[in-house]
Amino acid sequence: MPHRMLDFAALRNEEVTIDDLAGDLTVTDLHELNDGMVDTILDLITGATDADVVFVPVDEEADDRFAEDEADRDLAWTLGHLVVHVTASCEESAALGAELARGVEFHGRSRSEVPWQTVKTIQQCLDRLEESRRMCAASLDMWPDEPYLENTYEPRPGASPVNAIKRFVSGLRHADSHLEQIADVLGQAKAG
Repeated sequence: MPHRMLDFAALRNEEVTIDDLAGDLTVTDLHELNDGMVDTILDLITGATDADVVFVPVDEEADDRFAEDEADRDLAWTLGHLVVHVTASCEESAALGAELARGVEFHGRSRSEVPWQTVKTIQQCLDRLEESRRMCAASLDMWPDEPYLENTYEPRPGASPVNAIKRFVSGLRHADSHLEQIADVLGQAKAG
């Protein structure tokens, strides 16, 4: 049975807006979508080995402008790196979404990422994904019965206002943008 996912391709292709995609979602929907994303990634990495986790792929487009160390800016990401990056992004969006839902004004980022260099085994990837599933679900459990969906912020000048639902969905959107990369890294690892 396929996992419940939003059609982020339609969003990327500008066939729908984020409001079209997320406008009517409930907390129950967000729980299901969180599970769907984690389960999709777990399906992608089924059969991966420890060697696959640390395999350094060829990535001609590697350009991490947010890399803490400038030397890592054009570094191709390993599977372990992708897993910690995707989970950190989902958790950040979930935490900020919970604050917005509770009526807290947006105050900036809320990000913590496991050092990717420490993730060397498939078990660590599996554990990190399940931990992230739990953390994102727990953030949804913090939402009041009547969330403050009118509590919004403008992520950049002229952008559509973001409320709790759209903030949570933005983490899933970011994770979705890395699914093809995860599959590519594993494909290269298996071929190499």
